[in-house]
Amino acid sequence: MQHLNRNHVSFGDWEHGTWNVQPWHRGNSLYDLWQPHRAKGAWPEPDLGEALSCAEAVAALHATGWAHGDIQPAHLIISHEGTALIDLALAQGGAIPAAYDFSYRGCLVHYESPEISRSVLETGTATPTLAADVYALGASLFISATGLRHVAYPDDAGRKDQRQAIVDGPHRPVNVHGVLGKLIEAMLSPDPADRPNSAEVCKELSNGR
Repeated sequence: MQHLNRNHVSFGDWEHGTWNVQPWHRGNSLYDLWQPHRAKGAWPEPDLGEALSCAEAVAALHATGWAHGDIQPAHLIISHEGTALIDLALAQGGAIPAAYDFSYRGCLVHYESPEISRSVLETGTATPTLAADVYALGASLFISATGLRHVAYPDDAGRKDQRQAIVDGPHRPVNVHGVLGKLIEAMLSPDPADRPNSAEVCKELSNGR
């Protein structure tokens, strides 16, 4: 957060490690905001403007050269002022002092890309990337619109089994209509090179409005 010049953030050290204080962002998470679309007799397809605001928040971070590493619906807080992308605890992209650095061991598995899950299974760690963030954003849009995880596995499956299911694929069919559905399909490509980048996601959503 210091690297990114986030305003109104205080931080320091104490006997148990580090601390920081930052503003509270008012609004609704993406998942909560899109709850009506998951209800029986659902509303029309989600607002592309709300999806765009989430993509713009991710793209703004990516423009600085940083990957978030933990994109999920709860970290996209939407209000009339726009969308705040919160929780940068796992972000990587700049030089981090050794005293504050730690290995990235994946994130909330429901939003992990196949390459992140594969690396964690094989080595215990991974490296956050911009392409993995795009996948996680696609998975976040999908679960928020449909209530379904991008890959099917039992609710009580352990982390290892969840990750193996993501690696083995394929992801669930994207049953979201219109521009958003086609875009989510591209964002969930198993090959990172086939995914649009965050700026391209913003362009597609903007053109589709």
